[in-house]
Parts: sequence; structure tokens; C-alpha cells
Amino acid sequence: MFLQKKMLKAVLVSAVVALTSGSAGAVDWIMASGYPASNFHTQNIQKFIDDVKATTSVNIKLNPNDTLIKLDAIKTSLQRGQIPIGEIRLGIYGNQDPMYILAGLPFIAPNYSTAWMLKDVMKEYIDNAFKKMGLRILYYTPWPGQGFYTKFPVKSTADFKGKKLRIYSTATQKMGEMLGFNATILPFAEIPQAFSTGLIEALFTSPQTGIDIQAWDNTKHFTYAGAIFSKNAVVVGEKYFSALSAKDRTNMLAAAARAELRGWEMSAATTAAQMATLKKNGMTVSNAPDSVIARMKEIGKEMMKGWRKDASPAANAVLDRYIALQ
Repeated sequence: MFLQKKMLKAVLVSAVVALTSGSAGAVDWIMASGYPASNFHTQNIQKFIDDVKATTSVNIKLNPNDTLIKLDAIKTSLQRGQIPIGEIRLGIYGNQDPMYILAGLPFIAPNYSTAWMLKDVMKEYIDNAFKKMGLRILYYTPWPGQGFYTKFPVKSTADFKGKKLRIYSTATQKMGEMLGFNATILPFAEIPQAFSTGLIEALFTSPQTGIDIQAWDNTKHFTYAGAIFSKNAVVVGEKYFSALSAKDRTNMLAAAARAELRGWEMSAATTAAQMATLKKNGMTVSNAPDSVIARMKEIGKEMMKGWRKDASPAANAVLDRYIALQ
């Protein structure tokens, strides 16, 4: 408890320095993210930090892998002004606004080109929502396509019945339940313990996450489905951003634009390499059977109907626009 209070005090001191320094000299920010240094999201963030340091007066110290603040709490810490900048996973906040889980509907945007289009169509809506919270999204990065980590080969959806599945959002929880799983939302950091205690026996997630938690220790098969390209976002507190000089703000936004494009390229490039890593560690890697894909597409359509009922007219208009552009 003492160390936790001491760390929070350090964060707040750093925040005050960042807010009051303005353009007079170097500005020191502290950043929280939820994934290890080996994760491509974290690697891209570090490149962004290096770019910001080279082009602005802002020095950002990254605290990855939940070492400063747990991933699920980063957005709240940003809203409270406890940290200037952080990385979040949008799908966590589906209970606040259905828009945050739109990209998590199976097969609504099943490849990088459609996922990019959906991101662009959603951007104004989400930017306005974050602006009301005093936050600004700097850039988005997608996770690779998703798949099932299981102890058994997947031949049909019948193999899923009654199995305990870890998922990461309300959208994927609903999908898992409709596939026959007993689906449970768990934070990334709790996955290994959940396996060891029998709380879960399967995962639906990306190849990257499987490598991060060494899924081969608890599962033997990875069945790739694609289906979902959910997104993380790097977010800055507006009061910290607006306290920077005009030049620093412009250059930070330029660095963010470069980071976004680079992050999408990194996400796409990692998929094949990561599947090879899974194989190297003894896992059997295969594509989902046609019957599983067909059922997931049906579920995506059913979930879209439910999403429309929960979403506001403005959010529905965003979905309509996206569909019209396809």
C-alpha cells in the first residue's frame, strides 16, 4: 500500500510538472499501457515516444504491462488527470457506449481494409465522446484477427458446448455464449492464473495475446477465424495536450499519424510470424472449419440487430454510413 501511494504521488507530481511546464522547457509525462515490451502495440508506442522526443519538448516515460496502472483502469486515470497519456482497449467500454464494441461484432469488418474504413467512419463519433470526457485519441491500432485457443481440435461448433472460454469484451462474451461456450470476461493479466485454477479452459483472442501469455502452456490448438479486428487507442488528457506549445501539438499529432499507419502495418505483418511462433512452441495451427465461420457470420448479423437496439440514433447512423460505403 505504501509503495502504491508513493507511486501515485510520483505520477501526480509528474502530471503537475507536465501541466505547468508549457513550452518553457522539457515536459515530462508518464504513460501507462497494459501489454509487455514484446507486444507489437508496445513496440509501436515506444517508436511513437521516440518520435515525440525527437520532434517536440515532451519526454514520455512508458510503464508497460500493467506496471503502473491496470489496463482496465487506465481510461479512468486519464479522466481524473492522474496520468497525461495512456493506452486503452476500446472493447472494454461497451457498457458505456455500444459504439466501443461495434468493431467487435463478428465479421462486421473482417479484414484490415474494412477495419480501417470502419475506424474512419467511427472517428468523429468517438472523438466527440472522448472530448466530453476531457480526452483526445491520438491514434488507433488494430489487433490481428482472432482465433480459438483450445486443448482439443475444433471440427465444429459442437466442440465448444459447455467449455469455459475467456474473452475480453461484452461483444465477444455474447458471441462466445451464442457459440455454446460458457464465456467469461477476464483481464489479460489474469489469464495464466485462470487456467491454473480451472476458471477457464479456452481463449478467443489474437495470436499476439497467445504469445504474450504463452498459451502453449495450457492449450494445444489455435484455430484461426479472423472475424474481429478490435482496436487499442493511445489517449491523451486534453488539458495536458493543450498546455503544450502550438508547435509541439502539431508535431505530436504528426507523430501520432505516423504511429497509426505503422501500427496497422505492424499488426498485419505480425500475424503469419506469430502463427509460426505458436507452431514452434508445439501448437497445432489451422483455419476454422467452414461450418464454424458460417455460424460466426450468422451470429454477427444477429448481434448487429441487438447492437442497433442498444445504440443511439447517432450511433446507428454511423453504422448505416459504414454499410453504405461497402
